[in-house]
Amino acid sequence: MKIHKHLALLGLLVILAGSCGYIGDQSPRVNPPNIVFILADDMDMGLLQFMPKTQELIGEQGVTFNQFFVSMATCCPSRTTILRGQYSHNTQIFETILPDGGFEKFYALKSEQSTIAVWLEDAGYKTAFFGKYMNGYPATAKQTYIPAGWTEWYSPVDGDPYTQFNYTLNENGKLVAYGKNEEDYGTDVYAAKSVDFMERSVKDGDPFFAHISVYAPHSPYVPAPRHADVFPDTPMPRSPSFNEEDNSDKPWIYSSEPPLSGDHITKMERIYPKRIQSMQAVDEMVEQIVKTLESLGALENTYIFFSSDNGFHMGEHRLLVGKNTAFEEDIRVPLLVRGPNIPAGITVDALVGNVDLASSFAEIAGIKTPDFVDGRSLMPLAAGKDPTDWRQVFLLERGLLDEAAYAPDMFVSNGDYMEGLMEPPDSPYRAKMDRAYRGLRTQKYTFVQYGDGTLELYDLETDPYQLENIAGSSTPDLLENLQTWLEALRHCTGDSCREIEARPQ
Repeated sequence: MKIHKHLALLGLLVILAGSCGYIGDQSPRVNPPNIVFILADDMDMGLLQFMPKTQELIGEQGVTFNQFFVSMATCCPSRTTILRGQYSHNTQIFETILPDGGFEKFYALKSEQSTIAVWLEDAGYKTAFFGKYMNGYPATAKQTYIPAGWTEWYSPVDGDPYTQFNYTLNENGKLVAYGKNEEDYGTDVYAAKSVDFMERSVKDGDPFFAHISVYAPHSPYVPAPRHADVFPDTPMPRSPSFNEEDNSDKPWIYSSEPPLSGDHITKMERIYPKRIQSMQAVDEMVEQIVKTLESLGALENTYIFFSSDNGFHMGEHRLLVGKNTAFEEDIRVPLLVRGPNIPAGITVDALVGNVDLASSFAEIAGIKTPDFVDGRSLMPLAAGKDPTDWRQVFLLERGLLDEAAYAPDMFVSNGDYMEGLMEPPDSPYRAKMDRAYRGLRTQKYTFVQYGDGTLELYDLETDPYQLENIAGSSTPDLLENLQTWLEALRHCTGDSCREIEARPQ
């Protein structure tokens, strides 16, 4: 584990002696810190370079986690992991629709009765949710349904919020329609409502938790009108894995894919600037939130987190646009954090993930998590500590291993089908994409075992772009060790997850 410190030791000691106390201390807070959590949708790591305000106001003022992963790289499973601090094999949400996932299953399991929102509200926090909740919401519930734990609620229940216009919000039990005017642009609406919530909370003297869940840069990649012409000719990045020359070493779900056609690449190149453009309103929202908190005198007592529910691939390994693989493009996402007692400008290389966010929010608030929580708090790392028992491995999951294939779960809009970037749901390509696996991400390896027994193994130190699957040429001892570690971790719960993760390989 490496922590790069950009502050002098004396400055760090001064910061840690601040008025709010050490963030690892779970004693009751005299002035509980506020928490702002901003979550993008389908944001790959590369888009962060086009968000200068976010980098300056969060990353440069706090900590950047270089190795932040999502256990299951698709919307609903990742969001349930965030809310409950559990891996998907414990949330039982493996999909974005029934029977294996989606809001309907989360609701039916009554999992909403114990989430970070419930824990924080019980601890005296005002909690508010803005934007995208889970795929399918509100479905089997009423349109005015508000999940447990949320003091205030602003989430779409009708229309197509992915297009950022012409949608209806459930605003604390009242249905409010938004149209096609510029001021109706979704990201801007969520920004304004979250700022209003923060202003009221600070004036009332209430600690708050604001979860702002934007739809950008998810397809159909709609920017705010004021950003429609920015970055028009930005070239799409082409890493060594883009349109991979030889993918014969990959599992059959990838190896049978032909090289990308010129038409496919042209369409991806047209989409790429739109994804950048759609994140500009999010970047402005970050600035608006920081400036608001500063004007209220609340910035120094507020933690701000910025991340994404999953990554995104565009042409890597010959894959069309999408997610939900174990490749780095899909599982590795940004995490920037600033707040009290966090030194400015540090970078942490420890293995961390979305399973850790609930525990981190709970520690900030000085509360304990339920025994079912699998994750651990990131706050010691954020404070510049180097725990000796930190995680050595992170679990990767997808689907039910007792099923060879299951319902499509990539959930892109019909616009992508029309663009020709995805095959229709009944095509062989889509069927092949929906294969279950369990895997491990260590500092050195990505190891994946599919339901049919196929293995993938990449040495990330020598092959960071995952071009050569060495499962067939590695030593039997290495494979046996990884499989034993995986078998233990894929069934873990609570304390056992943390114990197994911390074992040396």
